[in-house]
Amino acid sequence: MLLARVDPQTASLALGLTLILYAGYALAAPGLALPRRHETRLGPVVGVATGLVTGATGVFVVPAVPYLQALRLDKDELVQALGLSFTVSTVALAIGLAAHGAFALEQLGLSALAIAPALLGMWIGQAIRARISARRFRQCFLAFLIGLGLELASRSLV
Repeated sequence: MLLARVDPQTASLALGLTLILYAGYALAAPGLALPRRHETRLGPVVGVATGLVTGATGVFVVPAVPYLQALRLDKDELVQALGLSFTVSTVALAIGLAAHGAFALEQLGLSALAIAPALLGMWIGQAIRARISARRFRQCFLAFLIGLGLELASRSLV
């Protein structure tokens, strides 16, 4: 409902700036650490918050990514957790958009075409991830978030 009604430029700017600030902070400061014993209690709260942000912006990054990084998962566990989170979020977003008349079946074909390059990117990413340290992986991941934030914020300025 939010994504169908929120001004896309405002949402893109807010999310873009949030990603830039979070990733910049995470690169400059020591990483946050959350003991695994808090995962059961905080997981649902982060899930609801991520759902609200996703509903407003269509992007699944905040606060799920910082939360998963704070759990100090190894790089393979982090990628698996992110993949699962993004898959569930994508399905939920599609259902929500369809329920509010904001999902056009004509877009499904174009979206399906994006699967091949996405799979190629995943394959390349796995090859790179296997060859770099966890520290370098984190730096690259956060740099990607800054790039994503810049792209989102710049959308609102055009």
